[in-house]
Amino acid sequence: MEQNVFFLPHEGLKLAELAEFLGAELANSDHADVIVRSVAPINRARAGDVCYILSRRTRDELLTCQASAVICDKGLADLVPQHIPIILSSNPHAAFAMAGGLFYPAALRPVTISPGEGEIAPSAVIDPSAKLEKGVIVEPLAVIGAHAEIGEGTRIGAHSIIGPGVKIGRGCSIAAGASILCALIGNGVIIHNGVRIGQDGFGYAPGPRGMIKIVQIGRVIIQDNVEIGANTTIDRGAMDDTVIGEGTKIDNQVQIGHNVQMGRHCAIVAQVGIAGSTKIGNGVQIGGQAGIKGHVTIGDGVQIAAKSGIMTDLAAGGQYGGIPARPLKDYLREAAQQVSKSKLRGRNPGGKEND
Repeated sequence: MEQNVFFLPHEGLKLAELAEFLGAELANSDHADVIVRSVAPINRARAGDVCYILSRRTRDELLTCQASAVICDKGLADLVPQHIPIILSSNPHAAFAMAGGLFYPAALRPVTISPGEGEIAPSAVIDPSAKLEKGVIVEPLAVIGAHAEIGEGTRIGAHSIIGPGVKIGRGCSIAAGASILCALIGNGVIIHNGVRIGQDGFGYAPGPRGMIKIVQIGRVIIQDNVEIGANTTIDRGAMDDTVIGEGTKIDNQVQIGHNVQMGRHCAIVAQVGIAGSTKIGNGVQIGGQAGIKGHVTIGDGVQIAAKSGIMTDLAAGGQYGGIPARPLKDYLREAAQQVSKSKLRGRNPGGKEND
């Protein structure tokens, strides 16, 4: 890839310094002073780049790799050509992620627009009753409502809207075009472009003259170090709160309904839909385009395959898939049987299976 003008390489670190930062081990101290500046995949890594491996399937790519270092565990160190320095880590994937963040800290948060001179863009609209701690940056055309409070070091993106009474913690990034209403946001939260937080939940009661709107008077509470992807929507509670637990990561275009209670350190992939009043435990992982019925409970550590439909409670620690979702082994067995039946039909033009 040609030089990336959006994220320039780091000025350089010695491998010994990088290994120390990662809590890893440099396999050969003779390589301590080798300088690295960037991260790259194995197939195009060059001098100055760091890459990583997780399995022996990368053997062929390593033969032509020109990286200045490879991160791997001890069990794969024998695959690395002798001319490439090795950083030994018990978790190479996490170590590589840490290295990327060290080399490119600006890429960890949404790309922003400079407000120009000072910390507050002249075109921003800030209610006089709003409270902004020192170091808050407000980009052009952002709007901050009455009695809103924003913590030190937080950045409010261009054209974003912070509603009346909203409280945002310290060190947060609110990207361009986001809107946050009726919400309390913790520290270190990252909210990407176009996110909608705190709008009405979807609640109606059938009546003789049609659908009667049910008021939504709850809040959205987002705990520390949550990240929310572009164009995701999180509805405020009806009478209780919608809660997103500490450290949870939510991908783009996810819909979270009113009163959802989500635990800590969950991972929710793109286009997931979670209906109202669902309770989700800690460490839950949900694959893309899965749909979850309202008022169900999903236990701690559950893993849900992509495109699954959740209709009932799921016990903690299980793996589930399919529509309706069932234990993943059962779903995969059924899918394999369907493939086998399809192949049999293909061998019988009349469409009947062999007896």
